[in-house]
Amino acid sequence: MLGRRIQRDRKGGYRLRLPNEERELLRSLPDQLRDVMRTDDPGLRRLFPPAYAENDEAEDEYRRLMRTELLEGKLAALRVVEETADSDHLTQEQLEAWLGAIESLRLYLGTVLDVSEDPTANYLTRDDPDAPAMALYGYLSWLQEQAIEALSGEL
Repeated sequence: MLGRRIQRDRKGGYRLRLPNEERELLRSLPDQLRDVMRTDDPGLRRLFPPAYAENDEAEDEYRRLMRTELLEGKLAALRVVEETADSDHLTQEQLEAWLGAIESLRLYLGTVLDVSEDPTANYLTRDDPDAPAMALYGYLSWLQEQAIEALSGEL
């Protein structure tokens, strides 16, 4: 994972320097998360955290009013990644959508893997069945950092 994958260009956009393998992976992930989002998978709890954890009635009303809008925003971000995974250039709006989609993927994976703030708690051996998913989590974290650094370059 050497080198910058996302860089701001002189025209106000962002260059993507992704190898084909990474582009293929990024094309496939949105559809996988979209399928999970159609379920009641407990791994989604961090994507849609409670707004009123202490008040069930208020929480139910909030979910009734906001769930569809929140879901549509996340699905739109996933679509942008699918549609632009083969692009060499992104607009700021597209890169911001990428950032949202990557965060949704990370939140889901992190919840399923029970990722901890303690780095020693996340250590896996190569033959651990969760090792590929943890490697994906690490890649998405790194790519998220690249996107944030590129976007913050204009500040």
